Amino acid sequence: MGVSRYEKDAFGTVELPDEVLYGVQTRRSADNLSFSGRTLAAYPGFIAALSEVKRAAARANERAGHLPRALAQAIERACDEVRLGCHDGQFIVDPFHGGGGIGSNMNMNEVVANLANEMLDGQIGEYAPVHPADHVNASQSTSDACHTALRIAVVRDGKKLLAELARLIQAMETKRSELAEVPTITRTCMQDGMPDTLGTMFGGYAHGLKRRTERLAVSVESLNAVNLGGTVIGSGVGAPDAYRERVLGVLQEVTGLRLRHREDLYDAAQNIDDLAAVSAELALLSSVLIKIAKDLRLLSSGPEAGFGELRLPAVQAGSSFFPGKINPVVPETLVQCGLQVIGLDRTVQGALEHGELNLNVWEGFAGFNVLDMIGMLERASGKFTDLCVIGIEANNARCQELSRTFIPAVVALKEKHGYSQVGQWLKEKSKDEVRAIYEREVGRG
Repeated sequence: MGVSRYEKDAFGTVELPDEVLYGVQTRRSADNLSFSGRTLAAYPGFIAALSEVKRAAARANERAGHLPRALAQAIERACDEVRLGCHDGQFIVDPFHGGGGIGSNMNMNEVVANLANEMLDGQIGEYAPVHPADHVNASQSTSDACHTALRIAVVRDGKKLLAELARLIQAMETKRSELAEVPTITRTCMQDGMPDTLGTMFGGYAHGLKRRTERLAVSVESLNAVNLGGTVIGSGVGAPDAYRERVLGVLQEVTGLRLRHREDLYDAAQNIDDLAAVSAELALLSSVLIKIAKDLRLLSSGPEAGFGELRLPAVQAGSSFFPGKINPVVPETLVQCGLQVIGLDRTVQGALEHGELNLNVWEGFAGFNVLDMIGMLERASGKFTDLCVIGIEANNARCQELSRTFIPAVVALKEKHGYSQVGQWLKEKSKDEVRAIYEREVGRG
């Protein structure tokens, strides 16, 4: 058996494997509050961001005269190791635990404290050991430390998603140009409409995605406003003024982000509508992506009994029963991703609505769901671009055939003779007679 160590708190003694970096508070949170089957280790971006918050806090506390330099530097070095992902396996708390995120914060505090103590190895005498709450968490609360880290993580992951969406928009624009001269028929109410080209459809997709991307970018940017220094409810109680004056500037140094304070830190503690706004934009984006994916399924349906206007790239066998059957599996994957995101958005909006009084304790629940939404959309949209959109081809013969069907002929006659006259012909004459008028009057056969 491995070597153990024992740690005490107000609730008793806990046995821990000697090699782990977390402590009694982390162990209790993991034992008492886990249900999702996940751990914080599934969110390396959040772990990195929270380690940066701790690093900035240590540096600000040292500059304000509230931590000895050697101790602060040890904390900073420990945070840097955590930021690099060297210890992700030590983050065992369920991200969706109760308690307003205390388990996440203490998991970080304990890991950083134990790492810092290993680095110090007794070098600073009266200040050792580094304490998770007294030193690593100095001048902070879970409420402002995790609030800030969540937003940093969402901003960074949001930029990755926006980059993937930019690639998708470019692929749609390219397809618009490629298919600009391919005539086909449009549909309204799932019935034949006027003739147009395949390119205009893809141009519409590109513009719709561009609009949603712009709105998403605005909502993500708003998360650069954070509440670090506000401690629990926004009052800043427990954080000395000298620390509060420095910490945001130091965090900018550490992260390289253009962070700013929320206009009202009490509001920041109470309301998470900034996260909910990002979630709502992700849900709207998902609805647009679902519409596009469903269109591609319809337009590529067949190969003989469907629309058959597009050929999607074949990426794998589509059936264990029909030999040679190829299904639109990539668009279908995107549809499922979009539906999942829309479901998670309702969860995030619920977390906003359930915030009570001075602190929304469901903020971590909302934030991690937003990170899930962004991650799923980034991966699914990237595959949609690479494995589907880029390789789409037109079935030119089928498109030509559809562009010459009856309704386009009726539309052309209406443009020349007016709605009432053509409507009268349709009542009095057969399809063949109307088509003969079209061929004679308009000259397209």
